[in-house]
Amino acid sequence: MKLSVVIPAHNEEGCIRQTVELLVTRLTTAEIAHEVLVVNDSSTDSTETILRELVEEMPTVRYVNNEPPNGFGFAVRKGLAEYTGDAAAVFMADASDDPDDLVAFFRKLEEGYDCVFGTRWARKGSISNYPLLKRVINRMANRFVQVVMQVRYNDVTNAFKLYRREAIDGCRPLLSHHFNLTVELPLKCIVRGYRYAVLPNSWRGRVTGVSKLKIKEMGSRYLFIVLYCLMEKWLSRGDYHRDRRVSHGSAPDPS
Repeated sequence: MKLSVVIPAHNEEGCIRQTVELLVTRLTTAEIAHEVLVVNDSSTDSTETILRELVEEMPTVRYVNNEPPNGFGFAVRKGLAEYTGDAAAVFMADASDDPDDLVAFFRKLEEGYDCVFGTRWARKGSISNYPLLKRVINRMANRFVQVVMQVRYNDVTNAFKLYRREAIDGCRPLLSHHFNLTVELPLKCIVRGYRYAVLPNSWRGRVTGVSKLKIKEMGSRYLFIVLYCLMEKWLSRGDYHRDRRVSHGSAPDPS
């Protein structure tokens, strides 16, 4: 099974090289067939120049340019339209995610799951350099999703997740333009019956560049996606459920 790692990158000249190099080294050591696909989201710094150099140096690295409209969701969607692997992970360019966690996620996926979701709030998870206000808002938002959607997963807003191709295809069309894509994908997978596991993961706050997440802009967008998925859960009568798609020959069973 080939793993594609999709990395959205906008003005990440200070960290993209280290992120990609550490990722490729770890996946190579673990003997995981892979590609690292960086989506250059209209960067105005030297990000694209660095990416050209990485492509020349590392055969498993490639990049694509995301033309306007731009933003995290559009960049990830571009990557999910271009990746070539049997599974895809969303990995942050700022090195907030840990390559060791990605290896653990991939090993879990090999057990037959359709998706593997990360939680930073499990006993073995860890967080560093996370502002208190963001932490409070994060826990409130995730608790709201748990209650409304009646799910046990407690870190839906965590961007670090891994999906088989069948699960990604089963969630199309994707609607989110921004960071709410991190909520749309897992909730659709859960509602549509894809098998998922939850593993602890670590998260580190960025030390270079500027965070692209704007809390004030995201509240209504997160709410829209949660309510959209809730309406599907209540009213679709299982039309998009994995089992129904399989029975009609729309998607193969990965088990």
